[in-house]
Amino acid sequence: MSEIVEQVGDIWPTLLEQTGITLWVVALSLLIGGSAGLVIGTALTVTRRGGIRPQPVVNAVLGFLVNTFRPIPFIILLAALQPLARYVIGVGIGNPAAIFAISVAATFGVARIVEQNLVTVDPGVIEAARSTGAGTWRIILTVLLPEGLGPLLLGYAFATIAIIDMSAVAGMIGGTGIGNYAIAYGHRQQDWVVIIAALVMIIIVTQIVQGLGNFLARRVLRR
Repeated sequence: MSEIVEQVGDIWPTLLEQTGITLWVVALSLLIGGSAGLVIGTALTVTRRGGIRPQPVVNAVLGFLVNTFRPIPFIILLAALQPLARYVIGVGIGNPAAIFAISVAATFGVARIVEQNLVTVDPGVIEAARSTGAGTWRIILTVLLPEGLGPLLLGYAFATIAIIDMSAVAGMIGGTGIGNYAIAYGHRQQDWVVIIAALVMIIIVTQIVQGLGNFLARRVLRR
């Protein structure tokens, strides 16, 4: 037991460093993919049949893109996007390329989450805003998004956890973080202390993210 405690003490600085890298990758990917996904998901909601501003062609194109990219296993998408990453950001390996791929995957995953949550907004509230003469943008910004904020927060908590999962395979293209650390120094070297320590750290981060999402959603829904 003392040997395990001593080994945990030895790997603790590296474990914290790799966790910090994972949080940075996740935060930046969520910022980029979450923002783009919010725009696309809102557009899907607004342009759908019976929406605020129906546009069948636009909705069909956006729906096709989401349905094309969302089901692709991330490890395959990670490899497929390497040439595009080299063209867009100048590198195809490392954390920048991983962030690029995760952001693309998150964009289409979040888009569907946003759409599924915004369509639950009471149509009567939207019609009431329309009857006062509110335009499309005003309805979106002052009615649709605020009314759907509680469910959206829960959706984004789910998306954040999914992104943490994606970051674990970033090592396939030279990315670093807690997932790659567990694979490279735990699994490949058959070091169960590293594997368990990394697993516990990921569970702690996941619990914090989900707990924060639940807390914020409850605060919003009580208003």
